[in-house]
Amino acid sequence: MSSRIPVEYDSERKIRTRNKLYYRWLHWPIWIFVFFIAPGPLTFDLFERGFDARMALWLGAVIVATGIPFLRGRLPGCEPAPYIIRFTEDRPNPVYRRICYSFAWGEAITFAVLNIVGLVVAISTGTWMLKEIYRYAYFPMAGTIWAIGLSGHLPRVKRSTAGEGHERRYFYGTVWAVAIAQPILWFLYLTMPKGPVPDTFKLLVFVGVLAFMGWQAYNGRLPRTRPIVPGELAALD
Repeated sequence: MSSRIPVEYDSERKIRTRNKLYYRWLHWPIWIFVFFIAPGPLTFDLFERGFDARMALWLGAVIVATGIPFLRGRLPGCEPAPYIIRFTEDRPNPVYRRICYSFAWGEAITFAVLNIVGLVVAISTGTWMLKEIYRYAYFPMAGTIWAIGLSGHLPRVKRSTAGEGHERRYFYGTVWAVAIAQPILWFLYLTMPKGPVPDTFKLLVFVGVLAFMGWQAYNGRLPRTRPIVPGELAALD
C-alpha cells in the first residue's frame, strides 16, 4: 500500500454497542433501492417511460421482502448492534450480507458496462440499441456477477470478513463512481442530440467520471474508501 494513501486505524474508530434507530431506518431505503433496480430491463423502462403499474407491484414486493429482514435486523446497517470484528480476524460473513452485497455488485458493474457498450454501438453504427442490449444482456451479465458473489469471490461477500478493512473500499469506490456517473450520463442523454459526435462526448464524460471517481477512491479521498489498518475492535458498517 502506498504511503501517500491515508489509512484509518481501527483502534481509533469509535466502537458502537448499539445502532441508533434512525441509522437502521436510513439503511432500509438503500436496500429497497438495490433490489428494486435489480431487474435491469424494468429499470430501463422506468427511466424511458416513467413509473407504471408493473413497477408499483415490484416496488411493493421489494418493500415487503426487505421489510421482513429489516425488522429482524438481517440487512446490512439495519442490525440492532454493529457487526464488531477485528479486521484481520477470520470470522464468518453472514449470509444476508453476502446476498445484499452480491446484488449491489452485480447492478453497479452491469449498469456501467452495458451503458458503455450501448454508447460504443451507437457511435459505431449510428443506431441506439441500448434497450435491446439491456433486454438480452443484462440478466446473463448481472446473474454471472451475482453467482460469483454468492460463491464468495468478490470483496465484502467472501466467506470470511478478514479482509474487510480493504475490501469495503473497493465496494464503496465502485458505488461512488457509478452513482455519480450514471445520473450525469442520463442528463446528457436527455439534453443532448444523438449522433456520433455528441454520443462520443457522452461516452468520454461517462468513462471520465468513472475513472476520476475511481482514482479518488483509490487514494482514499471519498467516504469509506480509506484502508483500515488492523488494530483493536472496530464497528463494521
